[in-house]
Amino acid sequence: MPQNTALVWLRNDLRLSDNPALSAAFKHGDHVIALYIHETDPGLRSPGGAARWWLHHSLQDLSRSLAEHGVRLVVSTGNALQAIQNAVKDNGADAVFWNRRYAPAEVAIDLVIKDALKAGGIPAQSFAANVLVEPWSIKTKTGNPYSVYTPFWNTLKASDIAAPVRTPSAKPAVRPATVDADYAQPQWAEKLVPHWRIGEAGAHKILADFLDDQLDDYAQGRDFPAREATTKLSPHLRFGEISPRQIWHAAQALALREPGTADAVNKFLSELAWRDFNYHQLYHRDDIATVPMQAKYADIPWRNAPADLQAWQRGKTGFPLIDAGMRELWATGFMQNRVRMLTASLLAKNLLIDWRLGEQWFWDCLCDADSANNPGNWQWVAGSGLDAAPYFRIFNPVVQGERFDADGRYVRQWIPELAGLPDKWIQQPYAAPSEVLAAAGVALGDTYPRPIVDLKLSRERALEAAKRS
Repeated sequence: MPQNTALVWLRNDLRLSDNPALSAAFKHGDHVIALYIHETDPGLRSPGGAARWWLHHSLQDLSRSLAEHGVRLVVSTGNALQAIQNAVKDNGADAVFWNRRYAPAEVAIDLVIKDALKAGGIPAQSFAANVLVEPWSIKTKTGNPYSVYTPFWNTLKASDIAAPVRTPSAKPAVRPATVDADYAQPQWAEKLVPHWRIGEAGAHKILADFLDDQLDDYAQGRDFPAREATTKLSPHLRFGEISPRQIWHAAQALALREPGTADAVNKFLSELAWRDFNYHQLYHRDDIATVPMQAKYADIPWRNAPADLQAWQRGKTGFPLIDAGMRELWATGFMQNRVRMLTASLLAKNLLIDWRLGEQWFWDCLCDADSANNPGNWQWVAGSGLDAAPYFRIFNPVVQGERFDADGRYVRQWIPELAGLPDKWIQQPYAAPSEVLAAAGVALGDTYPRPIVDLKLSRERALEAAKRS
């Protein structure tokens, strides 16, 4: 009796559980081949350095898990259509399956591939797997895409979020494929190793630990960078080692079992839904990494200030909370949520440097940078995004530091040269008396920089620039 062979094309869904495309491939084929392509198609955005590092290790982990379920992982580089056609031919596949993605260039490529496969007699089927609701499935009462988050959230949480799909039953095990390490991993990324447990099992462990031990402090604690109050699930979501549907239903199940957690669960899931909101914008609009979503901010007269940009990138702005965040980013591939907002505000508002340059730096350094959330969040802070912080909302990093890192724990963790300063001055060493600086071993302009910008004057400059645009 002839045997069917199914090809499943994996992208940002590097998991076995709640993977509809993989499950469909198992149902179709006596044999299943998994394919990952380092795509070189024009129009696609290449992953940043930290993401490439994560991807390599995630594929290694996935290769072992797939092999235990009887699936061999094939990794290739090049044009996606050609790579799929080669894999179909080489393996005798008679059907191809994948989970959908939503950037305009990605959608266009997938459509071309689906049409080409069908023209060649190979059925291709795609599935919803990587968002809570697909971007075209919820609309405003007038039939338009949402541009304001609160009504989007109200509609989403009233929607029927599909239950996760079970992990397919294992076929006879095969030898795991070796994942080539030559895919342009930056050497600097190896320092990220101690900070992460990459892979599907690690993602589920993080979720379980968070729901058990950290959820109660989430709503308030997530604003305090020194607290371990956030999940750090974002890189696992970015690569699909866990699905948003799995997170949604696990949290909802907890709220049903323990009604006292309902408010905390609601806050947590509203943040998960913000991710969907960014994907909603990604799908319905021009390239949000380069095009302001509010046209009125397209002509802001940005400064060409490479020295200031570099000081910001290296955590040498003279504002401790900002510098701590930028150093955390460089050391770990991650930055606490509120600090992301503050560092972006300083760059785009006080330094008046194009937000796209900051977005590109985060794209390269963040393990969780994806095509929706990274630019979507940058546009929110810069004021050019939909439902964005008003342009006149410019965060003061000193005030924010005194409110959310009053004892300086976060600053001292990442800027040890300031560790000896009293709490009163830890967020603004430039204002400390000379004898306090001397006692703490801080020499401004030597061991720690003076501020590269005046917060009050630069705020006024930013507001004036917005008026002129």
